[in-house]
Amino acid sequence: MATRQRSLRRLLSGPTEVAARGLLGCMLVHESADGVTAGRIVETEAYLDLGDPASHAAMFKTPAVAIMSGRPGLAYVYRSYGVHAMVNVVAHPPGGTGAVLIRALEPIEGEVLMETRRRMGSALAWCSGPGKLTQALAIGLDAHGTDLLANGPLRLVAGPQVEHVMVSGRIGISRATEWPLRFWEAGNPHVSAHRRGHSFAE
Repeated sequence: MATRQRSLRRLLSGPTEVAARGLLGCMLVHESADGVTAGRIVETEAYLDLGDPASHAAMFKTPAVAIMSGRPGLAYVYRSYGVHAMVNVVAHPPGGTGAVLIRALEPIEGEVLMETRRRMGSALAWCSGPGKLTQALAIGLDAHGTDLLANGPLRLVAGPQVEHVMVSGRIGISRATEWPLRFWEAGNPHVSAHRRGHSFAE
């Protein structure tokens, strides 16, 4: 476990877009009072530094956003449109800024809890979006600043690398939508509905 987590720390201490690709296949786990829920990461988006017009780092100057320049592996959690919590993983080279938005999970553990929280019958709808997955795993704003590599209640666990990856521009935003910084596992039915893209080549 320690070796796998060190490899994750190295991944998150490199370029943000590389981390976004590399997080596919890893697990996001949350232990709450209700029980454990976990999902395999199948879709991500990278948000970069001040040069990225879609990044919060370029748009906002708040203590919460400043965490994007913090230690790789921290959770950056914010509320989108006053409704949904969104969970991001801080990822950037030394001295840099950036974070990876977790966009979709494939449910692995705690499916009954996820169904109860989401109030939807189809497992394909539980975690197929960044706001959906935080609801399914009961991740709130209080998770902001959590070290996701510290083996705490909310944590990332390294997994096998996904071999077949698709890439496209980012979605759900209005700026720099053409930047190819959205990654997902090809053919996985748990990704969000927008599946137009092309195969990612290393």
